[in-house]
Amino acid sequence: MRVSAIGAAAVLLLVAACGGRDSGGGAGTAASGQCQGQQTTGITDKTIKLGGIYPLSGPASAYGDIPKGIKAYFDYINAEKGGIGGRKVEFVVRDDGYQPPKAVEEARRLVEQEQVFALFQTLGTPSTTATWDYTNQRKVPQIFVATGASKWGTDTAHPWTIGWQPNYVSEARVYAQYLKKDKPQAKVAVLYQNDDFGKDLLGGFKRAVEGTGITIVAEQSYEVTDPSIDPQMRNLAESKAEVFLDITTPKFGSQALAADARNTTWNPLHIVNNVAASITVLKPVGFANVQGVVSATYYKDPNDPTWQNDPEMTLYRQKMQQYAPGADPNIPYHTFGWAVANSFHKAMEAAKCPTREGLRDSVRDLKGVKIDMLLPGVTLDTGQADGFPIESMQLMTFKGERWELFGDVIDTRKEFGPLTG
Repeated sequence: MRVSAIGAAAVLLLVAACGGRDSGGGAGTAASGQCQGQQTTGITDKTIKLGGIYPLSGPASAYGDIPKGIKAYFDYINAEKGGIGGRKVEFVVRDDGYQPPKAVEEARRLVEQEQVFALFQTLGTPSTTATWDYTNQRKVPQIFVATGASKWGTDTAHPWTIGWQPNYVSEARVYAQYLKKDKPQAKVAVLYQNDDFGKDLLGGFKRAVEGTGITIVAEQSYEVTDPSIDPQMRNLAESKAEVFLDITTPKFGSQALAADARNTTWNPLHIVNNVAASITVLKPVGFANVQGVVSATYYKDPNDPTWQNDPEMTLYRQKMQQYAPGADPNIPYHTFGWAVANSFHKAMEAAKCPTREGLRDSVRDLKGVKIDMLLPGVTLDTGQADGFPIESMQLMTFKGERWELFGDVIDTRKEFGPLTG
């Protein structure tokens, strides 16, 4: 993950060839040379300005840990590696409170006032859905959005927006495959967030179990404004389903796990989706109450002793302590942030032009790119007909005080075929 001297020199030579930013350095600048006419707003020979939008407050505020990991990575790269291709990265973070209208407001502020080069991470399916028309009309890269909605990879009308993490349909396929092998006649109860996120994963699961002995016998939805999901959990418990598929964000994930633990008359296999599987979600419930819960992942867990002597995990821990001393390196959302920042680094290095267009094209031409914080066997791969950088996951179960991986890494491209719109 370190920038080689050759790689840095190559990028600097390319900047010279492309003319860099206009001498005026103002808004709407364009490159010259072989990159003539391409946008260089937010990037100079020495700096790259990125903007991120997260729910630092509100019902999904647990995700506010992600930008801490991102910033630690960029601070490390800036201080010790000279930035990315000789450019120091400035990462401006805005809070939308998990409210789509606020996300639009913050996107406009970042693009029009902060003059960012790209939006790097807008978190949440509702917020990203609210902003992607705007970013694509303005031709601003909206890179590695923090949501697994399948439309980021299948839509052809928004070429400036792309996801990063495995899409929710692929994740659902992994759970369906697991049940087909272990509980082929399972009756399933589902709790899901009533928005594009929840419906995407649920729809993927329904399609994946079609024609099998697995049936969904109960469904309950909730709104992100709901104070509690206890009524929904009581209704689901009445189904006596053998499996509980928990499609929630962190706040509601904790509530669902706690409600499941309190109900001693219903003891289903509890599958919690990846975005609510952080240790920070499980810990308030009590580790004794979440034993045997199943989920899936694609990046290394800092709590897993498997990675105790892993070079990348060691580096991560050192640099988190150095550049984010108040942040707990054992929180997986920090690790997620580190991994996605490294992914941006690799994509930016690979761009043929240090321009918005160059970044847009680079993220859609990733071939077996290794990110050391991802699980072994998981790489970044995209193409013009495949806008999903990561489509591999591995199942895990909670034992003791941590997640334990089991089975093999599942490449959903190979197992289930490409996902199309």
